[in-house]
Amino acid sequence: MADPRNVLITGGNRGIGLSIARAFQDAGDNVVITHRSGEAPEGLQGVICDVTDSESVDAAFAAAEVMLGGRIEVLVANAGITRDGLLMRMSDEDFDAVIDTNLAGAFRCARRASKGMITMRKGRIIFISSVVGLLGSAGQVNYSASKSALVGLARSISRELGGRGITANVIAPGFVQTDMTESLSEDLKKTYLAGIPAGRFALSHEVAAAVRFIASEDAAYITGAVIPVDGGLGMGH
Repeated sequence: MADPRNVLITGGNRGIGLSIARAFQDAGDNVVITHRSGEAPEGLQGVICDVTDSESVDAAFAAAEVMLGGRIEVLVANAGITRDGLLMRMSDEDFDAVIDTNLAGAFRCARRASKGMITMRKGRIIFISSVVGLLGSAGQVNYSASKSALVGLARSISRELGGRGITANVIAPGFVQTDMTESLSEDLKKTYLAGIPAGRFALSHEVAAAVRFIASEDAAYITGAVIPVDGGLGMGH
């Protein structure tokens, strides 16, 4: 078994982020999650972090490094928000808030993580995007733009830091079976499922498995990649 690594997952207190955190923990890695408020989920170490604030990000990383007894070796930038609305009705505030959290937040975390990774000459930076980042989605111009921009972020980081043993990749989940999708009407579920060749929503552990693989030693030669976990929904994108 590989040596345990120090893993930080932003927005790891619920949903896909929590599944990713549990997957790394179950594999024997040392895990800290960030959350904006409240307490960390049972059995996980957590630090409060607002990814829209560079000082908060720096403080969260510093606290996590103390908890873990060393630098962060794997960063999973998962924290994200939605503020959906049609283009002509979308406010500047709703556009800016989504870009600041989903894109600039990921940048702030990657920048902070890179300092230790460059010193160690190794590291994994993984951005959680979405199928709509490349497929597009009506009513989500802000969210789609923020998620597609993670591809350029990862590829530029790959070119900058690839020679130092650091990879940067993007995981692009499709519809994932969560409390939110469970609450959809049967008609709406059927509409969504009709566009998914696999004929079902993803399970959160399937997304976590892809994240774990791309963080592994086996994936050391994969960087700047976009890995879909979407049942075929986004094929060709």
